[in-house]
Amino acid sequence: MNNNNRIGVDDDDDDDSETASSNATESETLCECLKRRKVMWIIFTIIVLAIIITIPIAIIKTKKTNNENTSTAEETTTEIIVITKTESTKTSTRTSTKSTTSTSTTAPMATSLTTKTTFTTTATSSSEFGSHIGARHESNPNRFGFFTGFTARWNSNGATVAGNAGGTEGEGANQFKEPYVLIFDSSNALYISDLGNHRIQKWIIGSSVGVTVAGQADGTSGPSSTTLNQPIGLAIDSSNNMYIVDKANHRVMYWENGASSGSMIAGTGFSGSTNYQFDNPNIIQRDSSSGTLYISDVENHRIMQYLNGSSSGTVVAGGNSYGTGSTQLWKPYGFTLDSSTNSLIIANGAAHTIVRWVIDDTSWTLLAGSSGVSGSSPTLLNGPVGVAVDRYGNIYVADTGNHRIQFFLAGQSSATTIAGITGSSGTSATQLNRPYGVTLDSQFNLYVADSSNHRVQRFLHY
Repeated sequence: MNNNNRIGVDDDDDDDSETASSNATESETLCECLKRRKVMWIIFTIIVLAIIITIPIAIIKTKKTNNENTSTAEETTTEIIVITKTESTKTSTRTSTKSTTSTSTTAPMATSLTTKTTFTTTATSSSEFGSHIGARHESNPNRFGFFTGFTARWNSNGATVAGNAGGTEGEGANQFKEPYVLIFDSSNALYISDLGNHRIQKWIIGSSVGVTVAGQADGTSGPSSTTLNQPIGLAIDSSNNMYIVDKANHRVMYWENGASSGSMIAGTGFSGSTNYQFDNPNIIQRDSSSGTLYISDVENHRIMQYLNGSSSGTVVAGGNSYGTGSTQLWKPYGFTLDSSTNSLIIANGAAHTIVRWVIDDTSWTLLAGSSGVSGSSPTLLNGPVGVAVDRYGNIYVADTGNHRIQFFLAGQSSATTIAGITGSSGTSATQLNRPYGVTLDSQFNLYVADSSNHRVQRFLHY
């Protein structure tokens, strides 16, 4: 009994001991799990923190790499609010600028349709095509509010499309003596006023020779109906009839397409200052909708307006002697008619400026240059002669005394040189020598009358 009881007592004690041992083991196991979970959470937290720190660093490095990869081009982006107002020529500008380099640009002229435009100026080089420079219009609206892409960038190496590439003058059909004005007809043939040869040449792009369409092919000058004397200004109507400023004869000639002679429609053949006379007239523009003619009367320091069929003109700009005042002009060698703003963009040569004169206004507004101050910086000009305006309102200036073509983004007074080398005349593909005329074809290729090199240069647009 006692033994059994003892045995029974011993068994109970063993069971208790085993239970306690099992509980201790479970406790240790639980602690182990908790410790492992804690370690896992710590590791997870560290990983999350590492990701949070690593991603921004990677983004920064990527941006830095991209910037380094594009270091061959210098870019400045300017956000511009462009406001187009069709009935008013007064303008205002609002800008906000973002720059990717230290270079900056100012906003173009704001002119009531509100749009947002981005322009980018670039300066890059290419071993195949030479260097090119200009400004890009991204989503740029034209004057009618329609958006179109346009990059203002040209090859700096010009190709001779008419005349002698080496700069040799002559009277041959493949030569010039101071070409001046360039104008395209409806078939994209190029008409060139050959000043020193007293003739007008028609040149099909790609041809090696031109055809004389007014004046004498051999370069003979004179005051008759079949001869010209230093013809400069030239306008062409839809039938390719020509309106020619016969400078040294102080007259304007009308020359029908295909005719061998012309008729005098303005001036008297002698210099003078009355409203029906000229003194060394230079450039002519024709309003195709009305037939009205505008003629720069250089030595009278004025622009004359001749209504269709009229033999006497009206002063519409200048005429107040010469000078630098806002009511005066000083040798207005060149100008262009800007029909969209009913104004004349005038190369005020001796004042070294480009000015806008709204027709029927009594004074001009300055667009480029410093009145009476010549210079070679991006904001100055030296005896500008030719001027052209594209459909975006950008201005192209033959800065004759500086041997270059200057591109002024609409509303800006600081220019980019897009052809020629400032202050360096020469006959190489990158040089010009006293350029007079400038025009663009439908693809924005730039054509320059490289007058003292007796050739016409084309600078391809990219």
